[in-house]
Amino acid sequence: MSTQISVNGPSPYDVHIGHSLNDDIAEFAKDTGAAQVGIVYQPPVAPAAREIGAALEERGLTVTFLDVPDAEASKQLDVVGGLWDRLGEQGFSRRDLIVGVGGGATTDLAGFVAATWMRGIKVIQVPTTLLAMVDAAVGGKTGINTAAGKNLVGSFHEPAAVFIDIDRLSTLPASEIIAGSAEIVKTGFIHDPVIIERYLDDPRACLEPTGLLPELIERSVQVKATVVGQDLKESGLRETLNYGHTFGHAIELVEDYTWRHGNAVAVGMMFIANLAHQRGLIDEELVETHRKILESINLPTTYEVGHFDKLYAAMTRDKKNRDGNIRFVALTDIGETTRIAGPSMDELRAAYAAISAN
Repeated sequence: MSTQISVNGPSPYDVHIGHSLNDDIAEFAKDTGAAQVGIVYQPPVAPAAREIGAALEERGLTVTFLDVPDAEASKQLDVVGGLWDRLGEQGFSRRDLIVGVGGGATTDLAGFVAATWMRGIKVIQVPTTLLAMVDAAVGGKTGINTAAGKNLVGSFHEPAAVFIDIDRLSTLPASEIIAGSAEIVKTGFIHDPVIIERYLDDPRACLEPTGLLPELIERSVQVKATVVGQDLKESGLRETLNYGHTFGHAIELVEDYTWRHGNAVAVGMMFIANLAHQRGLIDEELVETHRKILESINLPTTYEVGHFDKLYAAMTRDKKNRDGNIRFVALTDIGETTRIAGPSMDELRAAYAAISAN
């Protein structure tokens, strides 16, 4: 039995959250009318991909296993080109579908390949990391990286369905649970105060698959489903989901994507909290609430001193910028957001100083 969260919009779909979902995935794929399924996966999740493939084959579907390099190394144009070639060799048509099995890099890549093959075929997302469950796999954003920045080449392509198998959480190292939790904390700050209450009351239980984590996943997915259902292409409301991401993406670029996304977003939230406090938008207590929650679950809250110029240059490339101005999503209170556009260099330096560490 699984919980279903509906994502409304131009192409509605459901997010299924439950246990032992391989048969559900296979039945859904069969019901789409596809004859062939391409499973995109990275080496660490090969066993999961094979199990899903076996369930698909039991239902008469032809499965092509599409292994790609690990982590962000897969989100490159040459990898995409290789996948296009494989789909062509296998004769994939518009009726066929892609299944993305893995973390956020895999779901981003699988979605982009599906969006571009024959101008769009179906994709089922099967996230296996906490970060992908609550962020990358839901919402229809797809993309690959370039030298200019992360996800600057991509497409909006909503999945046919998303399957979040809670059982997979028990296979994840603690570091992955911690990093993925940053996106849950983010949704709490921007839209769901109950999430913030849970982390303040019992941060340890918030990291436990047998504790509060399943509830937090459902709450976080519900936030994202509500937001993207109203604003798929980030014309307004969806921009709030980028809380902490402007500075966080800059860290990822400067660090050549060696930082976990969630860790970078955690520092990004501290940066914008300090910037908002300078503007008088939030009080010191809310800044400290950020720090208390993030540190209580072992997420970073500081970044090395001495790299402002590189980080500033990276922020100027952000997709959310308008008319040459850097834009930040900021809080006015928990669950209430605004925008800061074109902050002064002094303000940016002061916010960076506030989160800098030797």
